[in-house]
Amino acid sequence: MHIPDLNTIWFILVGVLFTGYAILDGFDLGVGILHLFVKTDHDRRILLNSIGPVWDGNEVWLVTGGGALFAAFPGAYATVFSGFYNAFMLLLVALIFRAVAIEFRSKEPGTTWRRSWDIAFSAGSFLAALLIGVAMGNITRGIPLDLEGDYTGSFLALLNPYSVLLGLTVVALFAMHGAIYLVLKTEGTLQTEIRGWVPRLIGIFLALFILFNVATFFECPNLVAVMKSRPIGFVVLVLDIAVALSIPRIIRSGNEFGAFLASCLTMVLLMAVLGISYFPNLVISHPDVTNSLTIYSVASSPKTLANMLVIAVIGVPIVLAYTASIYWIFRGKTKIGHVGY
Repeated sequence: MHIPDLNTIWFILVGVLFTGYAILDGFDLGVGILHLFVKTDHDRRILLNSIGPVWDGNEVWLVTGGGALFAAFPGAYATVFSGFYNAFMLLLVALIFRAVAIEFRSKEPGTTWRRSWDIAFSAGSFLAALLIGVAMGNITRGIPLDLEGDYTGSFLALLNPYSVLLGLTVVALFAMHGAIYLVLKTEGTLQTEIRGWVPRLIGIFLALFILFNVATFFECPNLVAVMKSRPIGFVVLVLDIAVALSIPRIIRSGNEFGAFLASCLTMVLLMAVLGISYFPNLVISHPDVTNSLTIYSVASSPKTLANMLVIAVIGVPIVLAYTASIYWIFRGKTKIGHVGY
């Protein structure tokens, strides 16, 4: 039996942490994207309160994933965070405005005040999802790197059609994920309205996702070649589409929690496809693939990887336990009471 080396273990662990972020912050970003589609102040408060106890904890997974990348693969961390600096600053601004909107909206009863923060919340959520997708699109396609592994492109070069297409796909994915979460957390006429959104959102996501995969055949020949040598990737991809298509049937059966788990599985399988096709690369250089950064060329020392793995083995279960306890405590339907947003 082949035992993975430390570099491979950390590649998987970083992927798990970013997958956790995509699942958890994905649905509350999706709630924000859909926020303006409900019309009454009461319903918008329901949406905010459905994510109120968990949205800030969800973002911990992004910090944890970034910290793990820095500890295990500092060379890749330096390349990505310096090359994408302007994009990440814009993402930070979007997340800040989104957080401020959540907290400030309920401070005044005026219609203009609340509508302004509603727009800020929705716009911040949309922009954050779009930028995450654009960043992932550039990582998938590859970015221009020199011999030292430094990014040689510009901010505008990151906004290429392929990456923007993945950005829109991620927006649709998070909106779908958020709608399914809201079906789980709402009831009555609001739930019926949101339930009707789910099939359309799944259709939009799958249309964009299929278009993105077609574009990948032309934009990323190296990844396609890897996928052909690893047929398990195509199996996971087909399974992922099948799971997404099953969600409306699961919702119609009344199994709301099962539908949410299926949505989570859809995101897990998406990240698995990326990991299967990308390994052992961390950052692919485009067009000169010889400058790509791998889990071996930019990793910390074996001793550092081993020591950090001990910390991760202790810390990750604590984060998982905290996350599970919060979701258990705030389980059930969201209702408006004397406290809340």
